[in-house]
Amino acid sequence: MPGFVIIPALVWATLLLVAGGLALVRARDVLQRIVALDLLAVIVIALLALLSYLRGQPYYLDAAVALALLSFVATVATARYLDKGGPFG
Repeated sequence: MPGFVIIPALVWATLLLVAGGLALVRARDVLQRIVALDLLAVIVIALLALLSYLRGQPYYLDAAVALALLSFVATVATARYLDKGGPFG
């Protein structure tokens, strides 16, 4: 896939990253902040995958997979924390 597809995708993903940051700032409660942070993580993962393809460097994709795993674990841990009402509840 040539650069005429990847470059606009990078621009759109960057704009979505800004919009996700605004959604995070404007979030009213904790659940909306969790969803906004998860959205930001997904967009960063997409950016890393696009950069990996564009530059031909596989370690960007490794970083994207690591971020996806970390984001998933953090989201599940935060949801359990909010559901139980505390770390030991």
